[in-house]
Amino acid sequence: MPLTVETAGYQLGLIGLGQMAQALLQPLLEQKLFTAQQVVGCVATTASAHKLEQRYGIQVGINPGPCLAAPLQLLAIKPQQLAAFLQHPAHGQNTLAFRPLLISVLAGVGLERLQKAFPGHGVVRVVPNTPALVQQGLVGIAFGADVSPSQRAQVIALFELVGEVMELPEQQLDAFLALTASGPAFAALVVEGLADGAVAAGLPRQLATDLAIKMLRGSALLLEQKGLHPAQLKDMVSSPGGTTIAGLRELERAGLRSALMEAVFKAAERSRELG
Repeated sequence: MPLTVETAGYQLGLIGLGQMAQALLQPLLEQKLFTAQQVVGCVATTASAHKLEQRYGIQVGINPGPCLAAPLQLLAIKPQQLAAFLQHPAHGQNTLAFRPLLISVLAGVGLERLQKAFPGHGVVRVVPNTPALVQQGLVGIAFGADVSPSQRAQVIALFELVGEVMELPEQQLDAFLALTASGPAFAALVVEGLADGAVAAGLPRQLATDLAIKMLRGSALLLEQKGLHPAQLKDMVSSPGGTTIAGLRELERAGLRSALMEAVFKAAERSRELG
């Protein structure tokens, strides 16, 4: 799995070690695709570095130099931190005898901008979502022109550790991000609203929340496993003059469908602005 490049240093450099980078690091170490000695990370503070060293047994510091010397690099800082990172003295000093591969999970930052920011690197843009934290993620990938077939296979195998991987044209990644990466927040809001309604109708809070989560999980599995169109499931549940159609009427009156459409559209629009 590690890139077959002869170096005396680290094989994987983690530039930023937030939740998403940790979600990937954990199975990499557990499945021994990399040893702790082959991984180096860099974060903003020495306190964070110490905590992460203790947790994962890898070397973590505040200097990105060792990460930028690894053949495989994961860029997992916040998009708004990129400009400051590029001003670090360690950046732009690539005198390596090989071409590193940079995998970016920065929202909205496109391949063209990444290639300009990291000359001499092969670049990959990856859009994972939060369910990757429980190995149920959806991951969209677009590859730069100079990424080899073997490198493509390695990147795909890397992210298959945390979910289902889809290779997409880069112009589709903003919409993919809006639906799959922003979508969990929209779904969480739906869960909260449904649970609030159940509390108003008389259920205890924790039970209402648990039931809302299980109902959505079961409904999603039913749609997936039976190959149903969402409208088919809606019609299966809606009896003439019954409880469900009364509730649906309220949702349509409140504009739920339009609000969800606009939320995804606006998230995609914002992703394009960030790039």
